[in-house]
Amino acid sequence: MCVIIIKQKEQMMSREVAKTSARINPHGLGIIWLDTFEVTYHASKDYSVLLTNRPFIAHFRYATIGAINKENTHPFQCGRNKDEWLMMNGTIQGMGDVHMCDSKVLAIALGQVPRHSWKNELAQYECRFVSVNTRTRSFQIFNKHLYTFKDGIWYSKANVLQENLIAVYGTLKKGYSNYQSYLTSSKFVGSGVTKDKYPLVISGLPYMVDEKGLGHNVEVDVFKVSNATFKSIDQLEGHPKWYKRRETTIKMSNGKELPCWLYFNPKHIDKHTEMHKTYTQSYRPSSSQRVFFDSNHNHVKTICSQHSIWDEGYDKKDCIYCFQDLQFDNTINQYHCNGCDEWYTQGELNKF
Repeated sequence: MCVIIIKQKEQMMSREVAKTSARINPHGLGIIWLDTFEVTYHASKDYSVLLTNRPFIAHFRYATIGAINKENTHPFQCGRNKDEWLMMNGTIQGMGDVHMCDSKVLAIALGQVPRHSWKNELAQYECRFVSVNTRTRSFQIFNKHLYTFKDGIWYSKANVLQENLIAVYGTLKKGYSNYQSYLTSSKFVGSGVTKDKYPLVISGLPYMVDEKGLGHNVEVDVFKVSNATFKSIDQLEGHPKWYKRRETTIKMSNGKELPCWLYFNPKHIDKHTEMHKTYTQSYRPSSSQRVFFDSNHNHVKTICSQHSIWDEGYDKKDCIYCFQDLQFDNTINQYHCNGCDEWYTQGELNKF
């Protein structure tokens, strides 16, 4: 978890982003002010200190390893080098304990190796880092490709922007059964595959197992969803009691890599388990259908609304991009989609 925010210019960051950062990561806030290179520590709830024109690098902590206290609040001095400081976003398994967090252990270890070797040292971890030298008044971002840059500010996690990226591989894929009920109002980012190989098992319905290195680079669809939609999908998947979601790197069809939330099933597999690269649904319900499944992935029922596409005279218009129902505005004679805010003329719809 956690988030690193790097604001170099004299501009105000969004209060909503700062508030969301504190809410998601409530276990401490550390700041290095880039105009003075002073280091200060705060409670996450004191996020309003960041609502300033001053440039800074800030770290909100979500504790996964180590105690919740000031001593485990980023940034950390790198060993005996009092000029070098480290912030980290991510978790390193096997590092740290109930008292000291993994990031602090890593910072101490980095202080024992030459500075020029840090890039190679940190590249082995799928985490985001930034180091700051208060003497030379400089900083360096590591694994920069995992960051998100928006409105002149770097974010190590995009979830604080309330633009949650999710990768789906089953009935939530574009045009499939549960897509109609949950994702028609969300932005479709594109298709891609998991950067790492995972087992995709199809037993009635598909599920992925969190065993990296086995199986295939699974084909997924990526959506940008609101917090409300995110919560609805958590409920659909039974997170965290049944499926568990984890941020996973997705390689998009255009070559760009995106950190996306992906839902894994805790089931175990063996050497006889058949693993797939993709899931294809044998039928796709209409936008007026909703499909329900039981906890064993068995189809229970499909409910049609009063206006089914099989009804005679059905003439409802769908958005070309997100397939949500369109509303006609007779003042300008155009159709509007509330899902993606697109407008269409009758002629444009006739082409499709």
